[in-house]
Amino acid sequence: MSRIGYARVSTTDQDLETQLAKLKAEGCNIIRSEKVSGASRDGRAELATIIDFLRPGDELVVTRLDRLGRDTRDVLNLIHECEQREAFVTVLDPHVSTRGEMGNIVLTVLGMVAQMERRFMKERQREGIDRAKDNGRYRGGTARIDRNQILQLQSAGNGPSQIARILGCSRMQIYRILQTGR
Repeated sequence: MSRIGYARVSTTDQDLETQLAKLKAEGCNIIRSEKVSGASRDGRAELATIIDFLRPGDELVVTRLDRLGRDTRDVLNLIHECEQREAFVTVLDPHVSTRGEMGNIVLTVLGMVAQMERRFMKERQREGIDRAKDNGRYRGGTARIDRNQILQLQSAGNGPSQIARILGCSRMQIYRILQTGR
């Protein structure tokens, strides 16, 4: 039986160290981490590796439920996949495990609450942006990728996939910049 930790942050400028320290302190002998959005399972190679690796009796450990995903359906599907492999899921904060029936119920409710909270947060964010735009104070987010560097790499004969690998970002970001010119 292995305790396998999974840590995730959404952006490259966020720090994984707190999650990694908690997972190590919890006795996880294997820890996989990644910097990718939790909005869907697309592009989450480390999580896919863990799911593929799980054996009967293993335990997938995360610090918070939203590290697994932000959508209730995705979280429930992940838990179901773990159960199909006869493995367990444990969330450290609040401490809940699928080892018992009550844990499944609690995780389902927590997943629904997390999804609702995410919707409220997005709604408040949108309202704040709209107010800032109305007051002439909104300038948009900061560019994370240098558009000129992308154009230089493209003119050097690199395709979108290769540019994405070089810059450490998604192909979709490259396509978006090349198509819209932003």
